[in-house]
Amino acid sequence: MEYEDKAGRPSRPPSPKQNVRKNLGFEPLSTTALILEDRPANLPAKPADEAQKHRQQYEEMVVQAKKRELKEAQRRKKQQEERCRVEESIGNAVLTWNNEILPNWDTMWCSRKVRDLWWQGIPPSVRGRVWSLAIGNELNITHELFDICLARAKERWRSFSTAGAEVENEDAGFSAADREASLELIKLDISRTFPNLCIFQQGGPYHDMLHSILGAYTCYRPDVGYVQGMSFIAAVLILNLDTADAFIAFSNLLNKPCQMAFFRVDHGLMLTYFAAFEVFFEENLPKLFAHFKKNNLTPDIYLIDWIFTLYSKSLPLDLACRIWDVFCRDGEEFLFRTALGILKLFEDILTRMDFIHIAQFLTRLPEDLPADEVFVAITTVQMQSRNKKWAQVLAALQRDSREQEKGSPSLRH
Repeated sequence: MEYEDKAGRPSRPPSPKQNVRKNLGFEPLSTTALILEDRPANLPAKPADEAQKHRQQYEEMVVQAKKRELKEAQRRKKQQEERCRVEESIGNAVLTWNNEILPNWDTMWCSRKVRDLWWQGIPPSVRGRVWSLAIGNELNITHELFDICLARAKERWRSFSTAGAEVENEDAGFSAADREASLELIKLDISRTFPNLCIFQQGGPYHDMLHSILGAYTCYRPDVGYVQGMSFIAAVLILNLDTADAFIAFSNLLNKPCQMAFFRVDHGLMLTYFAAFEVFFEENLPKLFAHFKKNNLTPDIYLIDWIFTLYSKSLPLDLACRIWDVFCRDGEEFLFRTALGILKLFEDILTRMDFIHIAQFLTRLPEDLPADEVFVAITTVQMQSRNKKWAQVLAALQRDSREQEKGSPSLRH
């Protein structure tokens, strides 16, 4: 139904805004309107005490809103100050690494100052150079050797694509079918490498680079070949180094005793590493160690994946890189110290879980692990048992293992 004005012209119904109190300079929102608006003309007016109560409620709402706004502003300011502090700290660290440490690497890398700075995390802009120097190049691999291995890998790929499995049998007696299966596994694993980043998958900017390094390595070390987990290690190196330098670091890294034991699946040596780990596990976390023993939860269930990928698959990438920082400095011991730090961090949760839930938790760690908390937990781990350090315990267990293989009684050290 239309309304008519005094001149007889149709008009719209009166706006509800006409009922708003005249002294309000804004249109009230839902809750405010319920408190402050006068009642419609056809209803009794609010009693004075009710109107006063509503005014007080409104004033309290305004006060609370201002408090929330102030608190949020303070939070944003604190975040901004923290970002500035971190950026300034990183900037200063970059200058120190570039101007003081890297030019004098041989004399400074093991100093207390550098070790302390190292523990805080290497700035991304110098991380690759530091890793290369720390890992070293005992294998004396050159850029030219990488080019040769890569050319060989590309030739194989062409052969497989044109001749199938009837390619000539080569390299340490490996069949063409086995090598083809290995190459297919590389392709499959590349697509699974950091899928959330979308940079290593087909069409991504680092796909070919990752494929090249893994292919070249299978030619460089046909006795090892490609093993699942290698793609994550190569990918982390690619993010920090040029292709040839990444290959050099990758090959030398995999040549370390611990990595070679795992990637060649040397069961005896792997069991020795697990046994050494359990010595320090019991020393640092006796309650959790007993709980794991009671539930028959052995280290291989969670350690294999952690060690195979150097935590790059199991932890957030920024945290994994910080783990790599100290691993490059301290060697294999830090991998097992990190494992104990993770167990320490979640000790209370893990002691309340059964076998299945522990295994599920440790094979899929929380995705939002704060780096600082993890490193605080790692700091509390003592890598010394009965006055013996990691290397001494491991060596003693290796001697025990060799004696057992010879048929002699096990020697306790």
